[in-house]
Amino acid sequence: MVLTLRSRSSLDPASDDSNSFWEILTISLTEMLKEGLVQESDINSFNIPFYFPHEYELRNIIEADGSFSLDNMDVFELNWGEQDNTKLNEHTHEPINQGKNTARLIRSITESLFTSHFGNDIIDVLFKKCEKNAEEHHLATRKSRHLSVVISLTKSA
Repeated sequence: MVLTLRSRSSLDPASDDSNSFWEILTISLTEMLKEGLVQESDINSFNIPFYFPHEYELRNIIEADGSFSLDNMDVFELNWGEQDNTKLNEHTHEPINQGKNTARLIRSITESLFTSHFGNDIIDVLFKKCEKNAEEHHLATRKSRHLSVVISLTKSA
């Protein structure tokens, strides 16, 4: 079995590389609450089942459980998006909008969770706000990267 998971560089689960895009989503939802576009009760009842494990945590869990043997584990870094503001969009030849790239990435990871909880009506507005907030956030203004880990496992006998 091969799995690819988001990971983090620090053993501290509250580290910045675990929470940056949640911060952008939180700011965006808070704006929508103030504008009356979402209910506070909906926000309070929203549970995001995400945890980005450190590679050592994964290794320890796999070894302690014993159901699988770890064949290989590779950690690699990915950009949040194009980080070079001098690059142009290949279709429009306009400068690449870092906030838009970051919001698209966040949307690809979280849209189904938000749709199932809040409904389809808020999705476009939420991610438009994410785009604006991401443009102001360090994910879009510096060369930010996120970690992923690929693990290869074999079922133990």
